[in-house]
Amino acid sequence: MDLTVVAYAIYLLVCLGLTIWVAHTLSRNGRAFLADVLHGDEKLAGAVNHLLVVGFYLVNLGFVALYLQDDSAVTNGRELFETLSRKLGVVLLVLGAMHLGNVYALNKFRRRGMADRGQLPPVPPQGWPVAPHGYPVPHGPWAAPTGQ
Repeated sequence: MDLTVVAYAIYLLVCLGLTIWVAHTLSRNGRAFLADVLHGDEKLAGAVNHLLVVGFYLVNLGFVALYLQDDSAVTNGRELFETLSRKLGVVLLVLGAMHLGNVYALNKFRRRGMADRGQLPPVPPQGWPVAPHGYPVPHGPWAAPTGQ
């Protein structure tokens, strides 16, 4: 049997296993993060989580399939390991970059949601602040005249 075909088979099996494992791990552990980003809406978090997993599979498996072809022939065991390590290393880097991109985007959504939640002051204003001379301090250029 041609060693190039063996390299292809090992590459596909390892990449498929890695993709399934990473997708399962991200899905399981990302659900709580998504629920926080989406203000506790568990149903929406589950739907978004599932869509992210499907997109992850499509992008990663598409990349694995496109990166399968190799113009060099594998003729011995050393070349088999070198080819596999190069291909698997690139796939792992792509998986890591996709993961970091997802975490970055979700963290931006989370921060935006936290900022939106924090728009209202915790206690309503009690009145005008008073300056040391006893007169109220107007706020901004559109403050009403104080009459004094």
